[in-house]
Amino acid sequence: MAKLTLYEHPLSPYAQKNKMALREKEIDFECLTPDAIGTGGVAAFLEINPRAEVPALVTEDGTAIFDSTIIFDYIEERWPSPPLQPQDPAARARARMIEDVMDTQYEAINWGLGEIHFFKRAEGKLAETLTGNARRQTEGFFAYLENELGGSEWLTGPMFGRADMAALPLVAASMSFGFHPQKSSALESWVNRAMQRPSAAQTVEEALASRTGMEHVAEAVKQGLFKRQYRDHRLEWMIKSGGMEVVTHGIETGTIRFANDFSNDDQGAR
Repeated sequence: MAKLTLYEHPLSPYAQKNKMALREKEIDFECLTPDAIGTGGVAAFLEINPRAEVPALVTEDGTAIFDSTIIFDYIEERWPSPPLQPQDPAARARARMIEDVMDTQYEAINWGLGEIHFFKRAEGKLAETLTGNARRQTEGFFAYLENELGGSEWLTGPMFGRADMAALPLVAASMSFGFHPQKSSALESWVNRAMQRPSAAQTVEEALASRTGMEHVAEAVKQGLFKRQYRDHRLEWMIKSGGMEVVTHGIETGTIRFANDFSNDDQGAR
């Protein structure tokens, strides 16, 4: 039987969530980054995920699963011990709500900062505006997570689990952009506690290491060799934060793309 395979990119917070889950459960798996993921994907990967996004999981029997939340649920159901979410239905729903906020709102801020700092979509006054809005929004999510922690050790409640795995990659990315939780805050303590776990430390370190060479990606974008996907919450973030001209310029120059619509000639990647 083949080995469990996770198609990913180390910087993807969605993939990081799944890698931490597999590592917490001590499941043997291999990581692969799809060919040409930054140019829109290739037909071979579309057979695994018609959305051409990472992460995607191929199980030992060849079943392909996409979407990080669905993958997480599969991992939890397939290998229930140790559990990564509470047994109480209300507590489980709360963990899923935190995960959803992280996946659909917070993630867009760090993605937007990547557009500015790595891909040079904005410079000067526009970059200052977008970065200022990102800082304000990040502080709001820090406050949200601080409140959700309350007096608990973990966001998931009694255990390090799905809510923590959804949040940690984003907070770590914010910190790499210079936005840090307040000193001696519950959120800072949570980050330090989480990073003592081998599953979290390895995953975050892989993400940071993968930034090597990112200084060249802006030129690749200009040459049309790399197209970032603008969709749903990311597109909303760029527009509401003051970057409409970034979107229109990207459309005019053909340097951005949108979600795969499942047509035979449409390929996209996250």
